[in-house]
Amino acid sequence: MQTSSSLTLGLVVILSVGFDFTNGFHDSANAMATTIATGSLRPKVAVGISAVANLVGAFLSLAVAATIAKGIVSQDSVTITVVFAGLVGGIAWNVGTWYLGMPSSSSHALIGGVIGATLVHAGTSAVLWHGVASKVLIPAVLAPVVAAAVAAAATFAAYRLTRRASAASAGLGFRVGQIGTATLVSLAHGTNDAQKTMGVLTLALVANGSLAHGAGTPTWVVLICAVAMAVGTYVGGWRIIRTMGRGLIEIEPPQGLASQAASAAVILSSSHLGLPLSTTQVVSGSIVGSGLGHARPVRWRVFGHMVVTWLCTLPGAATVGAAAYALTAAIGGRVGTSVVAVVLGLFCGLVFVRSRRQPVTPGNVNDPWTASGGPTDDEQLVA
Repeated sequence: MQTSSSLTLGLVVILSVGFDFTNGFHDSANAMATTIATGSLRPKVAVGISAVANLVGAFLSLAVAATIAKGIVSQDSVTITVVFAGLVGGIAWNVGTWYLGMPSSSSHALIGGVIGATLVHAGTSAVLWHGVASKVLIPAVLAPVVAAAVAAAATFAAYRLTRRASAASAGLGFRVGQIGTATLVSLAHGTNDAQKTMGVLTLALVANGSLAHGAGTPTWVVLICAVAMAVGTYVGGWRIIRTMGRGLIEIEPPQGLASQAASAAVILSSSHLGLPLSTTQVVSGSIVGSGLGHARPVRWRVFGHMVVTWLCTLPGAATVGAAAYALTAAIGGRVGTSVVAVVLGLFCGLVFVRSRRQPVTPGNVNDPWTASGGPTDDEQLVA
């Protein structure tokens, strides 16, 4: 196994923190979009609560981190450059889909990036395909379906049980309940998503010779990943919050409570089993299920866009990760990693500058279809 330079390891640590930051603002919609959409919490208060819960959740379990570090690619075939290129693929995909307001899976982006870089470096034998299938692909198909079914049943029960209550008292109760369930989703997100970067950074430390094969995740890795995700969550990915909160259905408080409870149950179960689940897919499935449970019209065109993005995420991020590794290897050494890091920085900077031309802020996140410069077709995503 090659021992990498301290520069490359330093870049990997920086990119790991950067990925968790993008994961935080990309996925803040998962927990708080419906709470904001129903008026249960003001946007900044909502993402503040979510940030704290994500931080706490990251320390509750390391099962998912172990899966990423040991169950996706062979540790014997991983080098520090592979991890570097995989992180480039994950960050590039996250930033691009954030700009489009599309809730893609940060988990699959990171896993895809690492797989793509590994394929270029060591070939197909270095990828643990059974682990990819059993721990990534199959849960990706089943999780949103299960979440939708649970949310539909919970929504039906919520309306049924409160049918004799006054609209005012029921609405207040559901809004208060949403605060609790949204916090639980954020906690669950921290136990699942923060672990993925911890696992990848552990892989990098093993590849660099800083950790022994099979070693656990160091405490300092847990800390920096948890803090980065919490900060990213507080910044808030308002573009995706807008899509999740208003794009799929016109959500009411009972539906918000039911969908969040279903999401938390599914995500926490997967974290306990060590499955690196996509919280985006789970929450999206729950929101659709809450619409079906109360016969609310679902904007299937928007959901179709999401599904296409989900299908493209793993191969798309893998392609970027593979290209990043190939370019790094072609140039060679510190210069190669520096060039790729600069290209990634320029891409992220360009996307940020373009996003400022039509910003989405806490002030207009609840009004996606009539915001200045936005489209009027309520099935069209706002970029």
